[in-house]
Amino acid sequence: MTRVTAGLLIAAFSLSGLTCGGERSAPKAASQADIPVGVYAALTGPTATFGRGTREGVELAAEEINAAGGLLGGRKIRLIVEDDQGKPEEAATVVTRLITSNDVIAVIGENISANSLAAAPILQRAGVPMISPSSTNPAVTEKGDFIFRVCFIDSYQGDALAKFARETLKLERVAIIQDVKNAYSVGLAEFFGKGFAKRGGTITGVQSYSEGDADVRAQLTALRSTKPQAIVIPGYYTDVGTIALQARDLGINVPLLGGDGWDSPALLEIGGAALNGSYFANHYSVSEQRPEVQNFVKKFRAKHGKDPDSLNALSYDAMRLLADSIQKAGSVERKAIRDRLAIVKDFPGVCGVISMGPDRNPIKPVVILKVEQGKILFAGRVTP
Repeated sequence: MTRVTAGLLIAAFSLSGLTCGGERSAPKAASQADIPVGVYAALTGPTATFGRGTREGVELAAEEINAAGGLLGGRKIRLIVEDDQGKPEEAATVVTRLITSNDVIAVIGENISANSLAAAPILQRAGVPMISPSSTNPAVTEKGDFIFRVCFIDSYQGDALAKFARETLKLERVAIIQDVKNAYSVGLAEFFGKGFAKRGGTITGVQSYSEGDADVRAQLTALRSTKPQAIVIPGYYTDVGTIALQARDLGINVPLLGGDGWDSPALLEIGGAALNGSYFANHYSVSEQRPEVQNFVKKFRAKHGKDPDSLNALSYDAMRLLADSIQKAGSVERKAIRDRLAIVKDFPGVCGVISMGPDRNPIKPVVILKVEQGKILFAGRVTP
């Protein structure tokens, strides 16, 4: 999953010590030099909303850290933001520039797994720590021991949703309808199915559709005949809303379940009341009452005049986690930062309390949200 001109960013960040696009400050004494952190994301192109979400979250965290006195005795974070246009080949180009031209000590990005997979080997070879906010493909962190993420991976999410369905909702029989051409959807369906079965549940049937299909009534009718207690739709919000409407038209009134692909304001615009009583897994909830969440929401609303989404929250966590590791390492040496990231334990993130697993994927709760009367509400947290 990803979300300016350099001059505008430089002006916007001048009060907080941030610069963009490779701009360099005048030389300073070593103890007071700023700390260059690279950010690569799609600021233009088809996934630009993801890149903008990343930029907003990282900027807010860096501004807060700098306003509080910075790191390591007063050194300020300097962000160098690069637009990869949502293209893997451009991601490889911009991270190379961040390393060779900007001498960054670490990099935050990317959202889209394909772009992270293109950039990660370059960063690994250079020994530069990378933290992805939202690339969920398991292969990303397999690229090397300098590659981390703050989002859960699809196998983790699928198992958490299965645990919630079986142990909280007490479901015994569940059907699945998946987007057969979408690796995310097929993978999440598989992981849910395995997790549900190992807890004693039964998958009554599996049907498929392709993104954008206008009519899935035949598939839903086939699933209805298996008498499921819920239907899992591990797809993206555009199709989920349509499927929900058609399910209700067919008299299928059981809960619908899904993953973080549901996360969009357009979900309710499309599906409306047909989604009432449905649940989906996500990275965080704006309505969760933990202080970390509510403090973040308040600050983000004050800066941007809107509620933060999960990409804003994940990117905010990534920047704060990096800063915490720099401070605890007592150094801006890349290997020292990597070593601190690898042993993170009980970090109080907006998207949950994070401990870093041995595979550099976070161990943290998955948030479950419920759709009820036109609102998306916090329904609980699940740790597989």
